[in-house]
Amino acid sequence: MYGRDVLTGDWRRPKKGQIPQIPAERDLVVEDPDSGFCGAVVACDKEAVTLEDRFGRRRVFPLAPAAFLLDGKPVTLLRPRPAVSGPGRSASGSIAVTGLRARVARESRIYVEGVHDAALVEKIWGHDLRVEGVVVEYLEGVDDLPAIVAEFEPGPGRRLGVLVDHLVKGSKESRIAAQITSPHVLVVGHPYIDIWAAVKPSVVKIPAWPAVPRGVPWKEGVIAALGWRLDPPDAWRRILSAVSTYADLEPELLGRVEELIDFVTTTPEESGPTQEQN
Repeated sequence: MYGRDVLTGDWRRPKKGQIPQIPAERDLVVEDPDSGFCGAVVACDKEAVTLEDRFGRRRVFPLAPAAFLLDGKPVTLLRPRPAVSGPGRSASGSIAVTGLRARVARESRIYVEGVHDAALVEKIWGHDLRVEGVVVEYLEGVDDLPAIVAEFEPGPGRRLGVLVDHLVKGSKESRIAAQITSPHVLVVGHPYIDIWAAVKPSVVKIPAWPAVPRGVPWKEGVIAALGWRLDPPDAWRRILSAVSTYADLEPELLGRVEELIDFVTTTPEESGPTQEQN
């Protein structure tokens, strides 16, 4: 008269139909609840998914209903669908070049502040950069930017573009950028304190990037405010895996990267009068 025993079956998991089905896209961070192994997706076929943890260890798990946890909640991982051929556009929105042969890299370069910045630029503009033969390198900060620029020895045909985080009036970054006066170097930036915030919050399924009190490391403060049980590298993998096209990024970043690509790929003959420093 009281129905079935509530303790029968797998009571730890929600009823069938209530569990989200998530494509096992590369870099998606999930946890196997039975072993406690947490890692990013590095491969997936029709039967199993391979996870890699932050120490580089890999384990293979079968694809099964409600077999993984995403942010502490059960999910079913699905094999991602093959990419559907579209109108021949790259992730940046430019016309994709098929059958591209490797091009010798230009002497010109684009520098970004950190490895996360470089990964995001590669994901969205990687195709365009390979077409143009432009290499992106990261600096681990801009405190030594004047010395780095001098060592690069910019000149005609050897241009340098630099993307700076938090380049706003009165900031430390703006004072450093003002020291660069070479007409063969273009320093531009976005207003966000970290490249994470250049990803639209809706893409990461949050209402907004949280405010972090002064004195608290920004990445760690964001993770704590959002209640993510992740360290910064895994949190970044989650953010990056949610980004697929230029539409997932804020316009303040899009315009600056496009500006840098144009600057370093323009020949001295095409550039006309010397460009002013931004």
